[in-house]
Amino acid sequence: MSAPRPVAPVNQEVAAAHTAAYKTLPDVVVGVDVEDLMKVHTAADADALRPQLIAQVWKDTGVLPTGLPTVRRDVEVPAELPAFTGVRRYDRLDVTMPFGYVATVWVLEPARTDHRRVAFYHNGHGEPLDTMQRVAQGLLDHGYTVLLFAMPFFHWNPTTLQDPVDPTVTQQPSHNDLPQWESASYSPLALFLEPLAVAMNHVQATYQPSSVQLVGLSGGGWTTTIYSALDPRITRSYPTAGTLPFFVRPGSPTPNPTLGDWEQRQDLQPGFYALADFPDLYALGSVGPNRRQLQILNRFDDCCFNGVGHRAYEAAVRQRIAIIGTDAVSNESNGHWELLEDATHGDHTISPYALSVILWDLDVHCAHLP
Repeated sequence: MSAPRPVAPVNQEVAAAHTAAYKTLPDVVVGVDVEDLMKVHTAADADALRPQLIAQVWKDTGVLPTGLPTVRRDVEVPAELPAFTGVRRYDRLDVTMPFGYVATVWVLEPARTDHRRVAFYHNGHGEPLDTMQRVAQGLLDHGYTVLLFAMPFFHWNPTTLQDPVDPTVTQQPSHNDLPQWESASYSPLALFLEPLAVAMNHVQATYQPSSVQLVGLSGGGWTTTIYSALDPRITRSYPTAGTLPFFVRPGSPTPNPTLGDWEQRQDLQPGFYALADFPDLYALGSVGPNRRQLQILNRFDDCCFNGVGHRAYEAAVRQRIAIIGTDAVSNESNGHWELLEDATHGDHTISPYALSVILWDLDVHCAHLP
């Protein structure tokens, strides 16, 4: 028998330091019919919607990129990364994109493993590397080959782009400056998502993994949600402190950061988010053989996506995805979604408790995979 899922009580000291806004359902979400918001009702709906979303990112193609990165094998321990133990080898993947941008992905191969499973970890808008270190080390200790990603312009990634009009000029944009690069043939959303697609191509060709997991914090949690929706090769996903459906966001105790940057905003991405609000994106990231998604939200997060507004959609989304994922012939489940409300701390992080749940979930639900 497998060990029971870890549980943890509310941190009463942290809870006492927060107002009722962190503990009660906000008025703005009361009475919202979440099922009516969702467009995905069947697996066929998911299969039809996915290429439409992909075409918003990679204009009019409807397919994920098929390219491969430039690979440098067995590089020196990267100075940009926190210290890890149990690493047999570091590889560097460089993903070349338009406007002179080359994103870097680090590959950490474990010294010891007894399976072919791979995990991606994606950091957000420059959060300290302690969360990356904790999560990636936990995955390495469980035998996962781990790939480390950062958002555009953060950590080890370049901070500049060629000017959209004059390539001899470079600019140092923020995410909110990216509309300057939008055109009929290019979406800057690709800056966020193409490194994962190209790295995935490399992983499939190099490791033939039995499953690929994706864990992300904050902006990396947004990336985890979006990319898992676009690529069914992601088996299990754990987006943390990164998204809320649009109707919930005004009810957050910290609404301004919860609105998000350019890539997160419905008013600035009308084409993409007109196709799917986040409940449908959760469905696309969950439905399919062996697929599961666990959304993690920190109730007392000191940044964003906090409070308990998620309780307004959790049950409806979980039920809808369970129905979509149930095979009508075999009655077997082909998809699962749930939400973990972490009230053990007050930080913007993947806590030790949340990590214990992630590792438990992987141990239990990947046990049958080689």
